[in-house]
Amino acid sequence: MTYINVTTKHATLKFEILENKKVALIQVNSNDLSALTEQQKQQLTITEVQITGENFHHKGLNFVNTTPGTNLIYQSYQADERDNGKVLKITSQDNNQQLVVDNFYQLFDETSIIKSWVTIHNIGNENLGIEYVSSFAMTGINQGKDLKANFATHNLLYTPHNNWQAEAQWQQQTLKEAGLDYWTDIVDDQQNSTKRISVTNNSSWSASEFSPNGILTNTVTNQSAIWQIENNGAWHYELTDSSNGELLTLLLSGPEELDNHWWKNLQPGESFETVKVAFGQVSGDYEKAIQEMTTYRRIIRRSNQDNQTLPVIFNDYMNGLMGDPTDEKERPLIDAAAEIGCDYFVIDCGWYADGYWWDSVGEWLPSDKRFPRGIKSIIQYIRDKGLVPGLWLEIEVVGINSPLANKLPDDWFFMRHGKRIIDSDRYHLDFSNPEVRNFADQIMKRLVEEYSVGYIKMDYNITTGIGTETNADGVGDGLLNHNRAYLQWLDSIFTRYPDLVIENCGSGGMRHDYAMLQRHSIQSMTDQTDYVRNGNIAAVGSSVVAPEQCAIWSYPLQKGDKEEVIFNMVNAMLVRIHQSGLLNQIDQERLNLVAEGIKVYKTYREKIPTMLPVWPETLSHLDDEWYSFGLQGNHELYLAVWHGIGNDKDHQLSLQKYGDVKNVNQIYPDITEDENSQYLVNDGQLNVTFKHEKMARLYHVTFN
Repeated sequence: MTYINVTTKHATLKFEILENKKVALIQVNSNDLSALTEQQKQQLTITEVQITGENFHHKGLNFVNTTPGTNLIYQSYQADERDNGKVLKITSQDNNQQLVVDNFYQLFDETSIIKSWVTIHNIGNENLGIEYVSSFAMTGINQGKDLKANFATHNLLYTPHNNWQAEAQWQQQTLKEAGLDYWTDIVDDQQNSTKRISVTNNSSWSASEFSPNGILTNTVTNQSAIWQIENNGAWHYELTDSSNGELLTLLLSGPEELDNHWWKNLQPGESFETVKVAFGQVSGDYEKAIQEMTTYRRIIRRSNQDNQTLPVIFNDYMNGLMGDPTDEKERPLIDAAAEIGCDYFVIDCGWYADGYWWDSVGEWLPSDKRFPRGIKSIIQYIRDKGLVPGLWLEIEVVGINSPLANKLPDDWFFMRHGKRIIDSDRYHLDFSNPEVRNFADQIMKRLVEEYSVGYIKMDYNITTGIGTETNADGVGDGLLNHNRAYLQWLDSIFTRYPDLVIENCGSGGMRHDYAMLQRHSIQSMTDQTDYVRNGNIAAVGSSVVAPEQCAIWSYPLQKGDKEEVIFNMVNAMLVRIHQSGLLNQIDQERLNLVAEGIKVYKTYREKIPTMLPVWPETLSHLDDEWYSFGLQGNHELYLAVWHGIGNDKDHQLSLQKYGDVKNVNQIYPDITEDENSQYLVNDGQLNVTFKHEKMARLYHVTFN
């Protein structure tokens, strides 16, 4: 037998070249499948590729046993050293000598997470219609130590559901509960079931219904798999079974024809590269898996100062000016933001229009009515107060009533069936058009070079639908072309302005994928306006976004009390603080609590990029009464505990899994002035008493 074995300090990949020259993936890290039979190994396909007109060797809608994917013949491999790991390329070819497939696997020295993608080449003389290509395929997931058991009951699937103002809501269920039951056919042991657990995102909000992530934990062996799809548009993954129901298959991909309306006409001599994905097998539970993915997210991210120093951002929008900025309203807010210790001040939406602006955006020129002294004057005022100025922008849209709308040609916009696509009174620009990118360049140049902003909140409040037909093989292909062109444009902007901070916002967290977040240093996690529910989202945001990129609003209300301010501050103090609220209109005692929170945050914020997220209880959900979240470092833990709505004043959580507890201190608010909470540590258990509902506290835990 011939084997391909590639390892780094933390990652292992092993392939076997079978007698019929098929490549079988027999080990990923802790998941070793080398004990499978020869017949079972035939199911360990590393690439599923379906070409139009070729046979589909199964019943149902899943993408196992594709053609030529199942029949690819091994040609060669190449393993190259990188500064931070290795890249493996395995080359295969189809029987008809039409297609060459290169599987790429990037292994890193500091994490067991592996990046994977596929490039296909048409080496024949005819066009090939590509309906599906997996970016990563693995059969036998989580089964290395559990080969003969029923995977449907042993494996717990974690799926991160999203909704506007309800992001990262992980739901867990066994595969059986999710509908993938144990299946067998005693007549034909080569058949597979027709059932798949399918998770799909369409359109250009990459996280509109689900985060592009998933976790599968074997509750018997305590082995977990975790994955993410790195595309800023449509994607698909599925779990299904093969080999007579004995083996579990995971397929990760970008857009494909069945679910995403994507189809590619690959002409002779042309190549196509799939979107990149990440996958890992770890020994441990969901928390360990998320920690590994957090490390990976930090490795692949563009190096930037923002993610090292974590400056505090004030933004005037949330429970503040709410899109109605003026020179007169901004100046006292700027004064207040400087007083409490913020580092950035961002003027949010509305600065470019005299009145209602939603359907007229597109030119991005300042309103003289709102800023009679000029936009440069208010920006200079921000700088004079020692803050870095920022502006809100939504560069991918043009309102239907914008002066530009009728001046620009149709090929600047998303088109279907010969018509411009309109979503919420706006047209969507197509960045695959170089004229659109040049137009966007000029806007950025004006904001950065003429207005001297150092921060841009890049929002994204509409979607494209399934795609565009312009210069594409289909609407899904047009969407992918736009997605990739937008990323290339972002790269050019960061090359031109390396110190510029651009926040990734998509109506909050509707586009929190790691195609975008490899580039952006900060992600707006949610637009949740209820500070109690905002706490629920804050407690789980770091499951899908690295903590130092996860921006959470803190917005003290005009009519609130001390506990409301504390709750708001704790929401943001383990991630990135997006401070807001009408701070110039709240009393001094409550303003002091905001300043105190920021002062405490600054004592440890530069540790956050090296710490790993923990959930001592579980991944919380909206409206949970009690919940907690922490960041674990070297012999220490920063821990937030929240009490939402409910009557239970006492709560206990165990910290024993993180070490031998030495000491626990409440660090916010000041314990000497706290009359509403108490805490006690006993045998690694933290017992807290909060006298009221809607309370939160921040603790520092040290371990022996």
